[in-house]
Amino acid sequence: MDFGFDARTEDYRKKLLAFMDEHIYPAEAGFHSDGWEPPPILEDLKAAAKSAGLWNLFLPGEHGAGLSNLQYAPLAEITGRSPAIAPAALNCAAPDTGNMEVLAEFGSDEQQKQWLEPLLAGTIRSAFAMTEPQVASSDATNIGTRIERDGDDYVINGHKFYITGAMNPNCRVFIVMGKTDPGAARHVQQSMVLVPRDTPGLTVKRGMTVFGYTDGDHGGHAELVLENVRVPASNLIGEEGGGFAISQARLGPGRIHHCMRLIGMAERALELMCKRALSRTPFGKPLAEQGVVQDWIAESRVRIEQARLLVLKAAWLMDTVGNKGAHTEIQAIKIIVPSTVEWIVDKAIQAHGAAGTSQDTPLAALWVAARTLRLADGPDEVHKRSLARRELNRYRSTT
Repeated sequence: MDFGFDARTEDYRKKLLAFMDEHIYPAEAGFHSDGWEPPPILEDLKAAAKSAGLWNLFLPGEHGAGLSNLQYAPLAEITGRSPAIAPAALNCAAPDTGNMEVLAEFGSDEQQKQWLEPLLAGTIRSAFAMTEPQVASSDATNIGTRIERDGDDYVINGHKFYITGAMNPNCRVFIVMGKTDPGAARHVQQSMVLVPRDTPGLTVKRGMTVFGYTDGDHGGHAELVLENVRVPASNLIGEEGGGFAISQARLGPGRIHHCMRLIGMAERALELMCKRALSRTPFGKPLAEQGVVQDWIAESRVRIEQARLLVLKAAWLMDTVGNKGAHTEIQAIKIIVPSTVEWIVDKAIQAHGAAGTSQDTPLAALWVAARTLRLADGPDEVHKRSLARRELNRYRSTT
């Protein structure tokens, strides 16, 4: 495993670091929205990113920049230093990233032309509607939404919530996951269909906050009701019964992208903690001379390096043996990175006192992002259970 930056990655890093300094950090103070709509300045930032050649970096193959996971990892880390702005400015923000990957890999030519192309251009946004309030959605086979064939159409009935991006007025299409055949084998009951936002019967019932934040910078989150929503059968993604497999293909890259950005969040928090420790002088000496603060700083550096190495290993495995071969490492980073970053941000907040909880630093928003990612794409406990099973299975035949 060689985690050194190749020439192409280093070139992108230099461009991106300069872009962050010139465009992203100066925009932070006035960027955040109290409502559900992203601030207007985002469009200016997107135009600047396109001009700088920093666009769709996450997507391999013909549709994106063609970077490997290992090449993209340090770039995603940099964007994580300002997670509310940088990923969206570069058209590398969830849930659009996962939806673009799905459409690029599984979408028909017609679906790619109608939805993938405008998503790649950044002219529309999208959402992925899987989670439901009445079932344990961390197990995607539990999905209760029904997708029933009726002649040349599908009719959808269901209830979804915490659908990220759905409150963005530019969210034009939903990828909806539901059951097409409840009587089939457990992992082939589900399918995915494209549902345009203006389809009759699709109701955005309400916006949902996250720890009190509207999260409008990310397009917000919404509760949806689908009542006799009718779409053409050609809106099916892939084939009937393929929804669960597609969801797993979608979640693998999504999980590692989150973890890559989380490393950047931790670096930003540690930087702020160090600056605060050097500038603040309670009880006659700088915070930096307090043993407990030194312990936080040293522990944070160690934990960042450990987390980064595990993320890079996962990225390397995804590139060399595929997502399935990297399954253990993807689960491992999903377990450890959000909780590690939550710990580091918490210590940075503590070093700042009440100011750390305010709008004067990015720390409160970073904490919320890290804490939320201990639930998004599956809670810690589900991944631990699955990972433990895999470990135990290695020894079952020998006992």
